[in-house]
Amino acid sequence: MTQADSAQGDFHVFDTTLRDGAQMEGLRYSVADKLAVAELLDELGVDYIEGGWPGAIPSDTEFFARAADELNFKHAKLVAFGMTRRAASTAADDPGFQALLDSRAPVLCLVAKSDMRHVEQALRTTPEENLAMIADSVRTGREHDRQVFIDCEHFFDGFRNDPAYATLVVKTALDAGAEAVVLCDTNGGSIPSDITAAVTDLRRRLAADLPPERIRLGMHAQNDTGCAVANTIAAVEAGAMHVQGTANGYGERPGNANLFTVIAILETKLGRKVLPEGGLEKLTRVSHAIAEIANMAPDEHAPYTGHAAFAHKAGIHASAIKADPALYNHVDPVVVGNDMRILVTEMAGRASVELKGREIGIDLSGDKDALDRITKRVKELESRGWSFEAADASFELLVRDEVEGGLPRPFTLDTYRVIVDHDPNGATVAEATVRVDIHGEHGEADEHRISTAQGNGPVNALDAALRSALAARHPRLAELTLSDFKVRILAGSKGTDAVTRVLISMSDGEAEWTTVGVAPNLIEASWNALADGLAYGLNRR
Repeated sequence: MTQADSAQGDFHVFDTTLRDGAQMEGLRYSVADKLAVAELLDELGVDYIEGGWPGAIPSDTEFFARAADELNFKHAKLVAFGMTRRAASTAADDPGFQALLDSRAPVLCLVAKSDMRHVEQALRTTPEENLAMIADSVRTGREHDRQVFIDCEHFFDGFRNDPAYATLVVKTALDAGAEAVVLCDTNGGSIPSDITAAVTDLRRRLAADLPPERIRLGMHAQNDTGCAVANTIAAVEAGAMHVQGTANGYGERPGNANLFTVIAILETKLGRKVLPEGGLEKLTRVSHAIAEIANMAPDEHAPYTGHAAFAHKAGIHASAIKADPALYNHVDPVVVGNDMRILVTEMAGRASVELKGREIGIDLSGDKDALDRITKRVKELESRGWSFEAADASFELLVRDEVEGGLPRPFTLDTYRVIVDHDPNGATVAEATVRVDIHGEHGEADEHRISTAQGNGPVNALDAALRSALAARHPRLAELTLSDFKVRILAGSKGTDAVTRVLISMSDGEAEWTTVGVAPNLIEASWNALADGLAYGLNRR
């Protein structure tokens, strides 16, 4: 593996997605997954990627073996996580420490006790032996040409309990040659004022014995108070030069500091260049790509990278954005690789509709009548349960119907019928028949087709029958896949005869779009969304 020099000099961005983030409930990476995530993080431009605990976890041992041969980082350095050596031994004779060296990782991150209570009750050793364990482990790592970081577990709890001993732990590690000592809010119970006070006091105590350039502190925050990002920024403002976190805040309990949010704040708010040139604009794409590898839905409302991070709904916002987008965006979304979105709902005014029209390439500013018609139509449909903020494709179809006579429709429905059979053995089979008129390239209906198909449910059967009817004329249908299907009973309607809203998302491998259908009948609502989604997809090119 090769590594470029850090873009930010003395400041470290340290990612622990593959180690601490992997402790998230319901998340499990294969070794191949971890290799893919590591490549994405290197592409983003973080300085250090903690890959796991070799020697303690078999899959992590395999990951480091493969990483040494398969990964060729352009920027990052791979980090092996482990413990300081055991009490009453030496690092050179400790099997766990040897496994870290055998991993061939150029950097070691060693967890150490900094709370006197943990030293005595968890390690069951003396305060002096704990300091010896730290110093010996750091020196041994350095003797083997490894950079060494020390993670001070439960630091803030320990500092509150016995600040003199916690300070001595940090000084011992720095004196032994640790690259930085990371202050861990392991229980996640701190708030920003706690962090500011502790880091400031710690630096003052260390300054009595160490020169400023050797006082290199980092921050690792858990999110149990919901303050992990704020605590990390507080530590930086108090003098920390190293931040740890995970992609999308993954981690045990409520998670870790979201490293992507921390990076964005450092660059856009504190003016600290922490990624290589061009890295910040990859933030949203890398965030979503890692979510896909982790099989986790991307957080729609995540700061900076969420789909809704720069989405505006109320009409008064839209009016101001029309004049100047910076009036309601705290940063330009393009800076972090995201987009501003205008949500069209029953709150929409003419400005919202006009701005949304621009997004889809239609200028409505010169057609007041069309703008008024579309705004009125949106409000009317939204009042009946339609949801255009979640269905951009349906909004585009509506707008084009008003101003262009509509997108060319590849078919029109004559009739459909759905039958669901439940046999005595408990098997259920759905069968659908559709009769459609197929349109030619000029929009005229020139063929009538009837098609029947089975499916594992009525909507699947309808989809299969419609595709069968259209396949010969529209082979591109094979590229269009259904990626999500959501059903909701609308507020104010009850029972099995309630009004239903269906959202269907489709993809062609390059883009994804969503359409909406609303009807008292679930099948009818599904058909409306399905038919519009296929029509939109066939017109996308």
